[in-house]
Amino acid sequence: MTDIRDDIKRYFHQQCDMYPGEIYLDEQVEERGAENPLEEIHRLLEKCEKCPLHKTVNHKVPGNGDSDARLMLIGEAPGREEDKQGIPFVGRSGQLLDKILAAIDLTSEDVFISNIVKCRPPKNRNPHHDEIQNCIDYLEQEIEAVDPDIIVALGLVAAHTLLDSKDSLKNLRQSRHTYKNRILIPTYHPSALLQNPKFKAPAWEDFK
Repeated sequence: MTDIRDDIKRYFHQQCDMYPGEIYLDEQVEERGAENPLEEIHRLLEKCEKCPLHKTVNHKVPGNGDSDARLMLIGEAPGREEDKQGIPFVGRSGQLLDKILAAIDLTSEDVFISNIVKCRPPKNRNPHHDEIQNCIDYLEQEIEAVDPDIIVALGLVAAHTLLDSKDSLKNLRQSRHTYKNRILIPTYHPSALLQNPKFKAPAWEDFK
């Protein structure tokens, strides 16, 4: 189905050709009116009611960061602080992620950060399969809009979803992966590093 905005633009261009000097189109105004792809995704997300999660959240949490980032980080779902602020990875896990990025000379402003699902599951449980399926289209649109060279899957839920695998994260880390012709690196979620410091060394190897 064609976008009605394209049909309207085409109509007015035709009218300008037919009646030169009587109808004038300001191309700059036209460009200013064009919606950024990520803004369009966020607008659609705000209206989303595909699953019951939308009924229990304070904020839906779209991806955030550099829209032209070469590196995209994908977690599983927003947590309590993310739900409060509507921004991914701003809690304790996000603070640790900032330190990891700093160790490789990056900041959160240099990358794009998102999650498999955009609403916080109750009590921070893992998202259910149907919730992932209902939400994954938003993530796929974000990936296409940002067009990163490298994707890092943070944690088992993200790795299993993007790789369509049930293998352990330990095993997945040993192989090279791609996702839609992009390099994909599975590694431990920052929350796992907070709970079990022994994962910090392998995660650091992955980021290096």
